[in-house]
Amino acid sequence: MANFVLVAGARLGAWAWDEVVPYLRAAGHGAHPLTLSGLAEKRDVPAGQQTHVQDIVAEVQRRDLRDVVLVGHSYAGIPVGQAAERIGDRLARVVFVDSCVPADGESFLSAWPDGGAEVKAAIAENGGSWPLVPASYYEGQDLTDEQIARIAAGSTPHPGATLTEPAVLARPLGDLPATYVICLYAGAEPGDDVAELLAGEHWRLVELDTGHWPMFSRPRELADVFLGLAT
Repeated sequence: MANFVLVAGARLGAWAWDEVVPYLRAAGHGAHPLTLSGLAEKRDVPAGQQTHVQDIVAEVQRRDLRDVVLVGHSYAGIPVGQAAERIGDRLARVVFVDSCVPADGESFLSAWPDGGAEVKAAIAENGGSWPLVPASYYEGQDLTDEQIARIAAGSTPHPGATLTEPAVLARPLGDLPATYVICLYAGAEPGDDVAELLAGEHWRLVELDTGHWPMFSRPRELADVFLGLAT
């Protein structure tokens, strides 16, 4: 039995995995969706990036999980990638779902144009949080109007410090057993950093013909990908 620890991207909480979790549990696996500090029901908890890393490590330790498959979507790939190396032999695999990957000493915004100057300005103008986006932001990503409305209604502003603080890695990310799930609506090719990791012996690529939020648009197909990694 695998234990899936599921972490959604910016502005989302554990609720984002509601349609994926039943498939994993029906197959006999553990499924543990996690809300990071500063988001959803934890929106009042102050958080930086290392807070999010510790949120994930603490969840694994609190539940005494073994055979852990850590799943990080979008932004969450950065704290998940760091947490993966910190849980030691509890880790079975880390899965990056159309996500960023951490680089030692670099932040979420490091690779953005001008170092994410526009995002930093938005954070400063919104009391330290990355503000919400309009529903139109989610169009063209294989989502129904109902799914878009659900994402927009459930989202919360994202704690800005998690986007600007640097990642801390003790060893090369390519040493981890990893799968990268690329969602083709968001771009058919992985970025250069991911492509370099995929060239190593420990990383594998899986393609999903959907948009950037597959836990909403294709929950069954995404769960099938996870289940294939657990067998």
